Amino acid sequence: PGLAHRAPAEFAVTCALSPFRETIPRSTPSLEPARMSNTLPPRFDQPDLIRMVMSYMRRNASAYALSGGLLAAVALISAWIPRQVGHTVDALVAGELHGMALLGALATLMGAGLAIYLMRVAWRIKLFGTAYRLGVQLRHRLFHCLTGHGPRFFQRHRTGDLMALATNDIDAVEMAAGEAFLAGFDGTLTLVVVVAMMSLGLDWRLTLIALIPFPLMALSFWWISRRVHRASRRSLNAFARLNEQTQETLAGVRTVRATGLQRQTHQQFSTLAQQAADAGFEELRWESAFEPAVGLTMSAAVALVLGAGGYFLLRQEITIGELTAFTMYMSQLIWPMFAMGWVLSLIERGRAGWERLAPVLAGEPDIEDKGTVTQHDAAPLQLTQVGLTYPGQSTPALQNVSLSLAPGQTLGIVGPTGAGKSSLIALLLRHYPCTEGSIHWNGHALPDISLDTLRQAIAWVPQEPFLFSDTIANNIALARADATPAQIEHAARLADMHDDITGFADGYATVVGERGVTLSGGQRQRVAIARALLAEAPLLILDDALSAVDTGTETRILAHLRATRAAHPSRSTIIVSHRLSAVVDADQIIVLHNGHLVASGDHQSLLADHGWYAEQWRYQQLEASLDEG
Repeated sequence: PGLAHRAPAEFAVTCALSPFRETIPRSTPSLEPARMSNTLPPRFDQPDLIRMVMSYMRRNASAYALSGGLLAAVALISAWIPRQVGHTVDALVAGELHGMALLGALATLMGAGLAIYLMRVAWRIKLFGTAYRLGVQLRHRLFHCLTGHGPRFFQRHRTGDLMALATNDIDAVEMAAGEAFLAGFDGTLTLVVVVAMMSLGLDWRLTLIALIPFPLMALSFWWISRRVHRASRRSLNAFARLNEQTQETLAGVRTVRATGLQRQTHQQFSTLAQQAADAGFEELRWESAFEPAVGLTMSAAVALVLGAGGYFLLRQEITIGELTAFTMYMSQLIWPMFAMGWVLSLIERGRAGWERLAPVLAGEPDIEDKGTVTQHDAAPLQLTQVGLTYPGQSTPALQNVSLSLAPGQTLGIVGPTGAGKSSLIALLLRHYPCTEGSIHWNGHALPDISLDTLRQAIAWVPQEPFLFSDTIANNIALARADATPAQIEHAARLADMHDDITGFADGYATVVGERGVTLSGGQRQRVAIARALLAEAPLLILDDALSAVDTGTETRILAHLRATRAAHPSRSTIIVSHRLSAVVDADQIIVLHNGHLVASGDHQSLLADHGWYAEQWRYQQLEASLDEG
């Protein structure tokens, strides 16, 4: 939520859709612009669930105060009713109540019941609405945290587990802030008022007798709640594992079918589903243990009250009406006892969810965004003695790489597999910080440029681009929501995709399916290239984005890119490729090997150097001639 209201240029880098920062297509039905807000909710950094909920309650004090007031009124009226019934019974026994007076007393009781009904509806709407807003804020904050993290975070966390955080875990926290507060406040207030009415308004001796079994119930509740917490945590973890398995299987369903692993994946899913069911059943089994504890306590209390009450009644120390009222009050104690068990169950489940959720919400992004530069146009790019060592690795992925790229120039990056090509692009995109050296753009160090500004200025097409389950037109226009059909078609022509699109029955209105499953790999790459070209960012990066297309298509796309230089003379282009034919016309080509820059120059000078580039060029040319033959 909120991404749809960012300026279109903000989608420049995400138009190619990094797997670590995916955006929402403009046609997503759930986006309602009238309700979206760019203002983030407050941070939820409290490590403890109770403190987090109390902090949220303070920020919404008026809503909780109104709900509490209505609950208090309900409790007081509910406590008044048995007392009024007792007086009515005594008056009827004494023959003092009849006719209109009796009807008036009954009408008063009915009015009290109606008032309780209306106030219960009111506080439910107010309280639950406030609790649901907490769930919305938590999901909003979680989404913001996830989109702010880089590759390291997603290497540590699996997608299915993160999806479980956004569903079951936040639901558990939301229930703790809503229903747990309701049950806790209502139950405590009812208990205090009822006990006060029983002891002060009726007979304190019977009250003390009735409370004898309650310490044993409190001890059993403490013992059960500890089991509920452990069972809730196991249940949430089991659901997360099931979610992970489901997500991975659906994402790789074609691979599963192609390798004949349906039976194996079905068995894995069945095992995880059974584990989740067993964990959920264990949680429910411990939660259900609260009810027998309440039942036994109340049965013992009622037996004690009836025995002692009968004795006091025989001695005429209490009246029939008072004993009737006391018995009605005893029935009202059932709810506070159930509420106590329900509150403990919800809190323990909420604690288990918060223990999984809080570290993600409180975690800082791997790349700090402290840049103050917010304006950026086409400008020189300078890398000075750049190095990168990935976290947890001892061998550098890049060392002492220096180069410069002027506006409007094309840079080719080549080298064998594992040479550091993608690592260099990751530094430019600030997926990782430089461990050595520096990168400057227009004289500004890369960390001094805000991430939003940097990503506005870069259109990146990775080797495996991401497409939304939307129309081809909307996928191309993702970076520019205001793009006209003519502009979309022009970008598709530049990417050599127009003829393929018109060959589909629905043309540009063809829905590509989840992750673009209905398109071939080459078609997905060309749609992503069209999307990047439509963004018109100052820097275009093709990270092996032509690997899935044939040489003829590659030649036509590169020819179109050369032709667009006249329209965008200041746009720089970086082409990473294993096929040297993709970088032949580059103004500068660098050769990486084992993280080092081993050669640089244009195509002709590198051929004359008789190094890796020349050898690889001859090999690829021979391979191409054999394919043609």
